[in-house]
Amino acid sequence: MTDMIAYERHGNIAVLRLQNPPVNALSHAVRSGLMACMDKAESDPEVRAVLLVGAGRAFIAGADIKEFGKPPLEPHLPDLCNRIEASPLLVVASLHGVSLGGGLEVALSAHYRIAQPGARVGLPEVHLGLIPGAGGTQRLPRLTGAEAAIEAITTGRHIPAKEAAALGIIDRVEEGDPQTVGLAYAGSLLVSGAERRPVSEMPAPDAIDWDATYTAVLKKGRGQLSPAQAVRAVQASTEQPFAEGLQTERQMFRDLMETDQRQGMIHAFFSERAVSNLPELKGIDPRRLEKIGVIGGGTMGAGIATAGLLSGMSVTLIEMTQDAADAARGRIAGNLAGALKRGKITAEAHDNLLNDHLDVAIHYDALRDADLVIEAVFEDMAVKKSVFGQLDAVCKPGAVLATNTSYLDINEIATSTSRPGDVIGLHFFSPAHVMKLLEVVVPEQTAADVVATGFALGKTLGKIAVRSGVCDGFIGNRIMRAYRMAADHMVLEGATPFEIDTALTDFGFAMGPFAVSDLAGLDIAWAMRKRLAATRDPRERVGRYPDKLCEAGHFGRKSGKGFYLYEADQRGSTPNPEVLDLIAAERADRDITPRSFTAEEIQRRYMAAMVNEAARIVGEGIARRPLDVDMVLLFGYGFPRYHGGPLKWADLQGLDTVLADIEGFAKEDDFFWQPAPLLQKLVAEGRNFDDLNKPG
Repeated sequence: MTDMIAYERHGNIAVLRLQNPPVNALSHAVRSGLMACMDKAESDPEVRAVLLVGAGRAFIAGADIKEFGKPPLEPHLPDLCNRIEASPLLVVASLHGVSLGGGLEVALSAHYRIAQPGARVGLPEVHLGLIPGAGGTQRLPRLTGAEAAIEAITTGRHIPAKEAAALGIIDRVEEGDPQTVGLAYAGSLLVSGAERRPVSEMPAPDAIDWDATYTAVLKKGRGQLSPAQAVRAVQASTEQPFAEGLQTERQMFRDLMETDQRQGMIHAFFSERAVSNLPELKGIDPRRLEKIGVIGGGTMGAGIATAGLLSGMSVTLIEMTQDAADAARGRIAGNLAGALKRGKITAEAHDNLLNDHLDVAIHYDALRDADLVIEAVFEDMAVKKSVFGQLDAVCKPGAVLATNTSYLDINEIATSTSRPGDVIGLHFFSPAHVMKLLEVVVPEQTAADVVATGFALGKTLGKIAVRSGVCDGFIGNRIMRAYRMAADHMVLEGATPFEIDTALTDFGFAMGPFAVSDLAGLDIAWAMRKRLAATRDPRERVGRYPDKLCEAGHFGRKSGKGFYLYEADQRGSTPNPEVLDLIAAERADRDITPRSFTAEEIQRRYMAAMVNEAARIVGEGIARRPLDVDMVLLFGYGFPRYHGGPLKWADLQGLDTVLADIEGFAKEDDFFWQPAPLLQKLVAEGRNFDDLNKPG
């Protein structure tokens, strides 16, 4: 019938087998083929039932991403789903692999559903800034009830077959070939005299407190619109006839398609897949990567070691003393215990990783067989160069020597070895076994296959790996320094740290910059400020109030006091009133008359500083593409995904608007607010950052 749909007769059952490898995405050809094959089945007087089944790895993984951004072609998915459900024949869907988004909506339009035990279903459209648009918000609640449907749709999570059956989404779970078990199930339904069972004809779910649910979902999403809109769409399933509910859902879907949030999330979706696709690595094979070493067993080193273990690698960790080694093993054991508690590993795997795949030693000789070694010691150039000198003497030829430095010059670190081509930066984010970002920092002499190995490690560890050049702070920390400086300037001028944190959580960040500093430890930034003091331009304004906190021994969460106060038995925090006294004293000392800031002013200054520094980084080639910056901020710094990243946000605002802001701020401080040349160039040419993401 069509290349995408194989049509077969098995007695009185027509089998429609989707075959659009690898995951049967719902392309225009698949939709058209299903329509035509349904017509064929219904025109055959011998056919009494239809079985929908997928070839390959999945039933239907969802929409065809190659069609994103293009005008939709008929038949549209809602029409296909309604067509399947309205068939006079009995329609069964046999699910395996994943059935996501439109794939689940097709399955919900069938009259019965059977699934393999390993199958998973879900409606993840919220991750693209949308809601289900082909009946998912109307059919799912009729099977599961409103609350379960809202949870599934607003989280977009993958639901295992067993749970899906308990919720009423799936009628039967059975191991076997999907077509074989599907035919047997359809046959048994026919023999038993089962009738068509359209979900649309089932009773509407019971009502819940819609306004309270909407408010809670909006708050949890930190301003993301699509999950909250999904609540209203499900509400329509209880208050409107099915056909009207479909129209309401479709209008909401179309409205969300026009939002900046949808554009931001689509950008994030594609950038996440493009970020490690580097032309320079095409045809370059990574080096062997089975055994890794870690130097230093503190929080970061233990996290890196844990990440390696959880990814199936053998890990050797080196500490200076036996006591330190024992403490490091304890930290790793604690991390693995957390993974066990969360169901990430079994008890058997936990014991196996800790006892058979981890070696904690106090001599560098234990690293002789390591394929890659990651140094995670104190952020001091002399200490790191000493470590690399010892690694150079011990490690086998071809071993990759990596540093986890956050700021230091890796070109200088590489001079302490006889093999600078083997040296690379692998900047993890804490906790390293949880955080998704990995900056792969490439010094001048690093070999191409070493770069490829860094990205291969990122893939093995399940990280989003982003290429960075060498500069102070690389991509993420360099940008963070700029926007944190903008926040400090606003504090000196009249805003409080707590007003700034609130404005930025309202923008969509999980935490504001001062709460983040408390979490990271105020002593880290203090050490950086002291390191840079000797070379600091005298025109640069640096607040002294954070140093005063550190001088008093207040380092944030770990000391119980920083910008906020922390109680050992409480999860939350309260503002530290001493901070306002320190700020007031500094304003008086600098002869500053404070003024008030609105939340919008705070957000625009903060974002302008972020965008301006990011534009410098792209302009200098530290980041090769704007999307690299966006992925660093999304996965390492809590930037809200629905804005797409700082440079996508800037595109959506209009670069001329952002540049005008910066030029306006420069009237107050023409040293800090110097517009980035790349930003000026793009505005002059009428282009945007996304133009620089396109190949060629």
